[in-house]
Amino acid sequence: MMAIPQGTVAGRIAAIWRYPVKSMLGEELNASEVTDRGLLGDRAYALVDRETGKVASAKNPRRWPNMFDIRAAYVEPPLDARSLPVVRITLPDGTKLTTDQADIEQRLSAMVGRAVRLARSTVEGATSEGYWPDHDWLSQRDEVFEFPLAPGTFFDGAMVHLITTAALDRLQTLAPESRFGVPRFRPNFMIEPTNGASGFIENDWIGHTLVLGDVQLRVDRPCPRCVMTTLNQGNLPKDPAVLRTAVQENSGNVGIYATVIRSGRVQRGDGVELF
Repeated sequence: MMAIPQGTVAGRIAAIWRYPVKSMLGEELNASEVTDRGLLGDRAYALVDRETGKVASAKNPRRWPNMFDIRAAYVEPPLDARSLPVVRITLPDGTKLTTDQADIEQRLSAMVGRAVRLARSTVEGATSEGYWPDHDWLSQRDEVFEFPLAPGTFFDGAMVHLITTAALDRLQTLAPESRFGVPRFRPNFMIEPTNGASGFIENDWIGHTLVLGDVQLRVDRPCPRCVMTTLNQGNLPKDPAVLRTAVQENSGNVGIYATVIRSGRVQRGDGVELF
């Protein structure tokens, strides 16, 4: 890891994303409050399989093939984690549902093809499933795996996930026929370096502190990628080369996971300092 001078200006916030329902498409924001559990309202809801009790995840497209066909957004900006506003869920045909309507679970079950309940919170020990596709460049092939969620939440690995435009640009250079759109990676923050840095620069941020607006984050570890990055969503086609490039060029990692040290408010354009 390279030595980084204290107070280095690493870049600016180019985009902010929140995902009100786990594994559904989310919403891009101009600003947000950040709590000790990440962006206010992020992953507040999830679908839970009534048969298995596991939390639905697009990491296992064999069981949940159409999660990325559904979009979720708050009807108004959240102000308090204890009383979040209603979430509007938009189905592929344009039908709009809300999380407070009486038949929401019946409608969502019909959409995903499995009996589900819409959960607002989870218990300790909740689990979900993922799937490794059958590609010879993966160390695990054609395997379903189970993983625990962060205690008391619907987060897979950490409360905050960041990615840089430098990393996406590097991937695009390595695989010019692919499209490395931001939604494939589902970050909370996309950081644009302002010092001309290029490549997988966030690898060198691990173990350091980031200051974004009023918020302070501790960068804990890289973000390992999975089959989710290869799935079609919106105008992005299915493309195994997206994951293959990350595996071959950066040990399967793209982006970083972080823990909130100090809560506060962030907005697009805020500077990002590295300590």
